[in-house]
Amino acid sequence: MKRILITGFSGFVSEYLLDLLNDIADQYEVIGLSRSYNFESKIRKNLHVKLVKLDLNDKEHLREVLYLTRPDYIFHLASDSSVSYSWQKPIESFQNNTNIFLNLIESVRALNTECKILSIGSSEQYGIVDPESIPLTEEATLNPISPYAVARVSQELLSKVYNRGYGLDIIMTRSFNHIGPGQKENFVVSSFAKQIVAYKAGLIPNIKVGNLDIVRDFLDVRDVVKAYMLLMQNGIGGQVYNICSGNGYSLKQILHMMMSIAGIEVEYSIDKELIRPSDNPIIIGSNKKIKDELGWYPSYSIDASLRDILTYWEQRLK
Repeated sequence: MKRILITGFSGFVSEYLLDLLNDIADQYEVIGLSRSYNFESKIRKNLHVKLVKLDLNDKEHLREVLYLTRPDYIFHLASDSSVSYSWQKPIESFQNNTNIFLNLIESVRALNTECKILSIGSSEQYGIVDPESIPLTEEATLNPISPYAVARVSQELLSKVYNRGYGLDIIMTRSFNHIGPGQKENFVVSSFAKQIVAYKAGLIPNIKVGNLDIVRDFLDVRDVVKAYMLLMQNGIGGQVYNICSGNGYSLKQILHMMMSIAGIEVEYSIDKELIRPSDNPIIIGSNKKIKDELGWYPSYSIDASLRDILTYWEQRLK
């Protein structure tokens, strides 16, 4: 039985990763690390789950847990993943995202733990790009333009240093915008969905948005975790993989698609508080590498994802 350690266990992506692990025939022992127990995780019959309350900044406690559990796989999902938050709290965002990862891989190195580590990065690492370079491949130049993106580049560079210098088996992703039911409302698509449902129910007078002209590559979280598991099983250490759909939609398109699904048309207003100091006009990725090497491909359409997100908020706001 393989032991899987998941950081950021109480987060959005973790629940879907657990669902995927539960559906696989093999049984797994899962060690979930979270800063708090303020979450509920449903029972999954094929998983043996142990929850550990742990702040990854606590190096001694982290090292103790790794020594006792000796995981085969480490999915490093923990992060302050909001770009907006990184503009509001740049020091906290950068230091936390960088230090918790460095604490993790340094503990693995010091304990000489034989395991595979999945280091989750972001499409934000690409920054502002020449439209002629779209779709972005893993060879594209990195040009981070937010504190969050700089931290993600730092994490990737640390991964490469520990892979090449110390021999740690670290696989890196640049994960594009992922969406799905249960995502926090401070992420744009979930925010749209909640507001549309609330407006339709007469709970709010209008919908507030930020910059609707930016174009993003959205991927369903259920496809994201399939990619993560394939990478853990068959990915090559030291390599970087885009996790993306290969399709781009402006936020205006997404908003109108969701209103169409909900059967409403409503005026919306720009909230200056939602405008970032700097934003990437367009980010669309190429998923050719992971398709060719691992046979992964997206299975959820954007329409199916948006419908599921709206249904989630309809149930939450009843």
